[in-house]
Amino acid sequence: MVEHVVVIGAGVYGAAVTAALTRRGARVTVVDAGAPAAGSSGATFSWINSCGKQPRSYHDLSVASMAAHRKLATDVPHGDWYHEGGNLEWAADDAGREELRKKVAGVLDYGYEARWLSRAEALGLEPDMDPAELPAGEIAYFPREGWIEPVRLIAHLLSSAVVGGSELVANDAVNGLEVTAGTVRAVRLASGRRLLADAVVNCAGPQAAGVAALAGLVLPMRNTRGVLVSSSPVAVSVSRVIHAPHVHLRPDGGGRLLLHTHEIDGTAHVSGTGEISVDPSAVDKVVEAGRALYPGLRASTVEAVRVGQRPIPGDGLPVLGRVVALPNFHFAVSHSGATLSVHAGDLVAGEVLGEDHDDALAAFRFERPALAAR
Repeated sequence: MVEHVVVIGAGVYGAAVTAALTRRGARVTVVDAGAPAAGSSGATFSWINSCGKQPRSYHDLSVASMAAHRKLATDVPHGDWYHEGGNLEWAADDAGREELRKKVAGVLDYGYEARWLSRAEALGLEPDMDPAELPAGEIAYFPREGWIEPVRLIAHLLSSAVVGGSELVANDAVNGLEVTAGTVRAVRLASGRRLLADAVVNCAGPQAAGVAALAGLVLPMRNTRGVLVSSSPVAVSVSRVIHAPHVHLRPDGGGRLLLHTHEIDGTAHVSGTGEISVDPSAVDKVVEAGRALYPGLRASTVEAVRVGQRPIPGDGLPVLGRVVALPNFHFAVSHSGATLSVHAGDLVAGEVLGEDHDDALAAFRFERPALAAR
């Protein structure tokens, strides 16, 4: 019988799994090497979507996860970390437009909401954009997408779990797992504390492979860095996620905007002392693209540049649920954790306590051949 569960990692997955376990009556200790939300979850664009995700099982999991966010935000008073404003996307060249057409056709075939807007229709939604930066048509609009404020979501999930009797241990890294007879018996922490465990859930994000290795498991990962630029507060109306050809942006609370491009991710460098820096010219380029699209941004400055690690399993798909060879050891690790966490975390928590969710989790097992081949 599972009575005490140790959850490793206090980001969006760890918080969601902990809250779901606590709600089911389990006693949970969630541990993190740092502070909750201080890792990847605190440095994410946190776009909630299933826009072009393949294969179909991944798309369906993401759609169900979008619905779970919607329900949680509705059920919780002041659950205003969730913002369903939609997503606008367009391309700058023929190749990009053809790729976008394929994506829209693909999601429509799956029954996902999408439609094409004209320039005038897009400006009706986002009036502070410069019309000259928009094409006359073929602007894709995905109305059910949005974004979350992950730190606030994590705070809600963990506080509800602690009120329900679970324990949060911060700033204490896991440095050992005691495994005997195909079962994890205990989790050892850097402080010297030893936690007896009936089950363990690995929600360690970019460090998930290291935690898996402590259990004698090889988890292929291909983590990447993500760079986000946060503006100072500015009186510009942005209500949606925007994927323009030269900048991606969304609101970031308090009048701030969060800006990103795939290109800026490659400009983050780690020094010999471990300090991470970002090429200032790359930051300037992203900011200028944002100002070109939203001229009101010219009144803003760069308030912060955040660099996080995206946890990406080797084949790109989530790793969720129990391990066959170590049945009381479970994973909740993926890219798109902001989207998936509430729903997938609930599925994993249920499986930890003996519920059957194989129909939803079968495609994402640790043992799948595509992951092992990486």
